[in-house]
Formats: sequence, structure tokens, C-alpha cells
Amino acid sequence: MANSKYGYVKRFEADDAVLPECWIVVRLDGKGFTKFTAAHGLAKPSDERALSLMDRAAQEVMHEFRDIRIAFGESDEYSFVFHKHTALYGRRASKLLSLVVSLFTAAYVRFWPHCLPDTELQQTPCFDARAVCYPNNKTLRDYLAWRQADTHINTQYNTCYWALVNSGKSGKEAQEYLKGTQTAFKNELLYREFKINYNELPARFRKGSVVFWKPPTSLDPSSRSQKHALMVQHEDIIKDAFWEQYPHILS
Repeated sequence: MANSKYGYVKRFEADDAVLPECWIVVRLDGKGFTKFTAAHGLAKPSDERALSLMDRAAQEVMHEFRDIRIAFGESDEYSFVFHKHTALYGRRASKLLSLVVSLFTAAYVRFWPHCLPDTELQQTPCFDARAVCYPNNKTLRDYLAWRQADTHINTQYNTCYWALVNSGKSGKEAQEYLKGTQTAFKNELLYREFKINYNELPARFRKGSVVFWKPPTSLDPSSRSQKHALMVQHEDIIKDAFWEQYPHILS
């Protein structure tokens, strides 16, 4: 069929291979998840069951695509980092995007009953995706640091917002009250008015989820046959300590 008179149509397919020697980040975002979470009565500002579901779907993606070295998730988004030397599907952006987002969405639906057994899935979840290249380790780390910093900012703001709303303020009033405020003010507000110590909130809420392959720790030569373990942790990836502890991720 490829050599038939219709084969010329292949020439209209664009070459969308991403730049070589660059880390490839595929980032997924939930579409319309504000309404989606409201429709399912998920807890505000953070629902640990829903976040666990996102982590479970991310693990499914990483089990399928072993060229993903690390993934980071917060709220309704997840970033998957393909190694800079990956040749998977010819590094075609359309292939990587479509496969990752479709598998993630399918896993999200599949594991919904396991993570939210008392909540029936009422709507079809939908995620968009984009692929971005980062040329070196520093830029990649800065990207991941940006996403984790965003996790903190959003969680702190949303914790304040919902505390104010639950205390009787309207959504508009809560927004106006928090407009232009800094971190110290929000922390003081939470502790003074609502007896909430922000730093004692679950690390999953404040730092997001980091998923990566942890190699066997044994120095025994037989450990070569041991499988890497897929880890889900909630720790600081902005400072150097994480990367010094797991240097294989960027190697």
C-alpha cells in the first residue's frame, strides 16, 4: 500500500522531531478541573485521594516509558522528563504527547475506583499536553524548581482562601482580602485566625509529588539483576540535597 498511487499523501506529514541532546518535558494539565473537582465534591483546598490518583496514573506512565527519568506532579498537572538521549519514537513530539496523555488519562479513569471508592466518576476527565525542550541539567532543574515553587504558592494561597470562605466570607471578599499579600502575612493569617501551621500541612500538599526510579542499594554484584524501585516522594527538589542523593537521575 505504501507504494500505491495514494502514497504521496505521506509527504504532507510534518517532521516534528524535537531538538537532539535536550531533555524533553511532557507536561499535562487537567482541562476544566475546577468544575470537575466541584462536580465530584473533592475536598478544598487539597484532596489527598485525588492527588494519590494523579500519582498512580503517573506511575503507570513511567512503567510504560522507561526513558522517563523523573516526574513531578501538583494539583491537576504532571511533568514527565524524558532523558536527553532518548530516541523513543524518533523523538517525535506528536508521538510522545499523544501516548503519554492518552495513557495517563486511561490510567486516571482505571484507578479512580481504587483511590476514590466512595465517589462515582460523573464526568470524563480530560488533559492537555505540551512538550518543551531544556538544553542542560541546570535549565531542567530550574524548570522543576519553578513547578515546585508554584506548588507552594498555590497551596498557601488556596489554604488561606478556603479558610476565609469557610469562615463566612464570599469568594470575592476572600480574593480581595488576599490580594497583594506576601508569604509571611498568609502564614500569620492561617495561624492567628485558623490555628493552622502551614509548615505542618502534609508535604504532598506543600511540595508536590516526585516520582523516580531508585536503583538497588546493594554493592553485591548479584544486585545487577535487581529491579529499580519506582519511588513516590514529597521532598524538596529545589535545593541540591535531593540531586546529590540521587545523581543517577541526571547522569
